[in-house]
Amino acid sequence: MVDKFVGTWRMISSDNFDDYMKALGVGFATRQMGNMAKPNLLITVDDKGVISMKSQSTFKSTEINFKLNEEFDEITADDRKTKTKITLENGKLIQKQKWDGKETTIEREVQDGKLIAKCTMKGVVAIRTYVKEA
Repeated sequence: MVDKFVGTWRMISSDNFDDYMKALGVGFATRQMGNMAKPNLLITVDDKGVISMKSQSTFKSTEINFKLNEEFDEITADDRKTKTKITLENGKLIQKQKWDGKETTIEREVQDGKLIAKCTMKGVVAIRTYVKEA
């Protein structure tokens, strides 16, 4: 059920994100901006089951629109062009991005009213925590 993810989420913490971006191959200048950004995450679902996920910050805003279990082309905030698929497993939104023979996973789940995003690349894990805006 994606309903629990729907809403506006404000980032309150980001742990180990610089190491995660390094593992992705993100350059120094972009990492500096990425570390300073505290994006809001807006998640909506339309009546056709299309999910929209917008990440908005002063640094950069991105938006993806997708249906669960359907691969789509994504251009990430750090300009990677990925083949992305998002599934719902055990109450978690699992986003897999593949590009240039590489793969990263972003697992999002709602725990105790917070949205926890666990980003994993080659054994490097970053945890980003969001709270729901009223």
